[in-house]
Amino acid sequence: MTTDERRDRLRDLVKDRGFAALGELASQLSVSESTIRRDLEMLEEAGLARRTHGGVYWTGDSDTISVFESRNDDFWAAKQSIGRAASELIADHDTILLDGGSTVYELARLIVHRPLQVVTNSLPVAHLLSTSDSIDLVMIGGCVRGRTSVTIGPLADSQLANIHVTTAFLSVAGVSPRGFFNSDMMLVESEKAMLASAERGIVLADHSKFGKTSLSRICELHQMDTVVTDDGLDSDAKAWLESAGVQLRLAQSPLTQTPSAQSSSAQASTPQSPQKTSAPAPTASPSNSSPTHSLNNANLS
Repeated sequence: MTTDERRDRLRDLVKDRGFAALGELASQLSVSESTIRRDLEMLEEAGLARRTHGGVYWTGDSDTISVFESRNDDFWAAKQSIGRAASELIADHDTILLDGGSTVYELARLIVHRPLQVVTNSLPVAHLLSTSDSIDLVMIGGCVRGRTSVTIGPLADSQLANIHVTTAFLSVAGVSPRGFFNSDMMLVESEKAMLASAERGIVLADHSKFGKTSLSRICELHQMDTVVTDDGLDSDAKAWLESAGVQLRLAQSPLTQTPSAQSSSAQASTPQSPQKTSAPAPTASPSNSSPTHSLNNANLS
């Protein structure tokens, strides 16, 4: 068996099982555990697996649920960096909510091994996290939007009204001085319900989303606590967020990282504003004093 054949077989084994132990893989492929570890490093770098103590979880795409095949674009590396930066804002044993955006999915890949309670309306996210023994997973029901594989609508909104999470991580189609936008009106209604259920709201969006609007507005800038984006963000967009009192966290893209900065995936900018009371420390557990979101009067664009 050649190296490429072994790695293809390893990928298939991890994908089929969801989780596999190192010793089991070494025995199955008749190689040493050190060889398996080297092969798994390549899978992990490709975003297909996540190593943990004694084994590995599959975090790649599923054969049964479509996972953003049509969304592989020039900003994929930036989305991965944003996902890494966002993962640093989550403390073990937090209760979080993840929506169905492609950047949020990159975050989900990184937390599959962590002890968390996760609420989601995303079928791909739920499928991914269902492989983890450490995740307490809650799936929101409702009408399934085929193009994005998320649940939305009145049933989803009524369920969201009866839950409470520490942090909601949301994706958007556009960010402008007027606020945060998405193109699907029913999805926006569910995202408003997500924000209302959370102590703090965090938007994950690459810099291409800034300066754009869409059909329906989720909320105004000041109604979101934090934005995590990449370091391609321009100064005008930084000024909008700062003037609104939104905390900004810039994920350093791989192309701009220096060798000394490889171990640090993000730089935080935390403007002071009397409107915000949530703790700015990127690795601290979210504060229970974060403001309650009031979104009943949000307008369409």
